[in-house]
Amino acid sequence: MISKKDIRSLTEQEFKEILISNSFKPYRAKQVFHWLWTKSIYSFSEMNNLPDELINFLNNNFVINNIKVHKMQKSSDGTIKNAIELFDGFVVECVLIPTKDRITACVSSQVGCSLNCKFCATARLKRMRNLNPDEIYDQVVLISRQAKEFFNRPLTNIVFMGMGEPLMNYNNVLKSIDKITSKSGLGMSPRRIVVSTSGVPKMIKKMADDNVKFKLAVSLHSAINETRTSIMPFNEKMNLDELADSLQYWYNKTKKIITYEYVVWEGVNDKIEDINALVKFCKKTPSKVNLIQYNSIDDPSFVQAPKDVLDHYMQLLESNKIKATIRRSRGQDIDAACGQLANKNAR
Repeated sequence: MISKKDIRSLTEQEFKEILISNSFKPYRAKQVFHWLWTKSIYSFSEMNNLPDELINFLNNNFVINNIKVHKMQKSSDGTIKNAIELFDGFVVECVLIPTKDRITACVSSQVGCSLNCKFCATARLKRMRNLNPDEIYDQVVLISRQAKEFFNRPLTNIVFMGMGEPLMNYNNVLKSIDKITSKSGLGMSPRRIVVSTSGVPKMIKKMADDNVKFKLAVSLHSAINETRTSIMPFNEKMNLDELADSLQYWYNKTKKIITYEYVVWEGVNDKIEDINALVKFCKKTPSKVNLIQYNSIDDPSFVQAPKDVLDHYMQLLESNKIKATIRRSRGQDIDAACGQLANKNAR
């Protein structure tokens, strides 16, 4: 039995050449790709401007490995979490986050994760594979449709803050963003996309060299090497000095400020030296700080610091003219908040 090829793994030019070699008109490639990417149609039979002969050819030789919703959960605050099944049975999660002025899609880039952050549920799953560009793209399409269905509003923003480390799946992430922002895809502005990394210096420099147009966020959580390594062990090999150097390189190339994501835990990074170290680190490169509410993964080692500690962080950051906000988590009641993805639905 001949295995069928995933049609969305091909470029339009590659597909056009296949059509020509099988005596089909080359312009049919543009029609098929319009159905696949702009319309996000997952059945060749629904491509109603194609001749039957071509539809039969597509059905006999290709598949569309689209995602399927395995389970959808709605939070009391309106957040929607989707456990989505991939073509090979793996499950990842993506989240629709509604606020007053925007609807954000939080998407995954890996099955499991390549890194080992101790406070994150996803990191407890080994990395099983990278997501393909179409699997990332499909998450955005799904959430865009849910935004219209449940809120009668369009999707406005995309954050790569779901399962996985995006920069460890760099090529596929960039290919998905190219499709998301392309006029022949979803046509979204790259300025509305944030790629969040735990900090992979070599790849941050590559992004700058590649002149990407989206925004960058860094999951920092400590500006002291010893502390950061204790909660994010990979920091021992990719430490803060290397990270700072790569971020300075990023800013010099792109002129885009960096957002630092920062959770404050009791007994981990709640001392004055932790705050001072963060202030010093922020001054190296133009940046802003999101102080994020911690979301429990049932690990007693990590407990949200009290409000007065967060207030102290805010006070010192602002007095040093560093823009900072306290970001409240959404979707906690369905384990859809930051750091909680994959601890219930992973297969």
